[in-house]
Amino acid sequence: QLQLVESGGGLVQPGGSLRLSCEASGFTLDYYAIGWFRQAPGKEREGVLCISARGGRTNFADSVKDRFTISRDNAKNTVFLQMNSLKPEDTAVYYCAVQRRTFGYCSDNINNYVDWGQGTQVTVSS
Repeated sequence: QLQLVESGGGLVQPGGSLRLSCEASGFTLDYYAIGWFRQAPGKEREGVLCISARGGRTNFADSVKDRFTISRDNAKNTVFLQMNSLKPEDTAVYYCAVQRRTFGYCSDNINNYVDWGQGTQVTVSS
């Protein structure tokens, strides 16, 4: 059974760091682009970062530039989101998702991401 499980969220003070993990089971991530998305209360889900099957990065949100990075470890079937210099406005539920509509490449169309994890809460507050 295909499954994505996010972990690593929590409560952190402004300026702190967190590393989120997205572990896949039931299939291999090697051939797919994986995106990280977030949804704050009362807001639409938005793209954060994506990593292609070949390791190319795509930034969907200017607000995280130079603070967040995405990486993948295919041996662990896991994609990571390293978040530094966190701000209160980064508070959201963070999701990872598999892009299956354009093989291996990141897409800025959220509808192309068809397999989603359950999300992990990130709260940035003093």
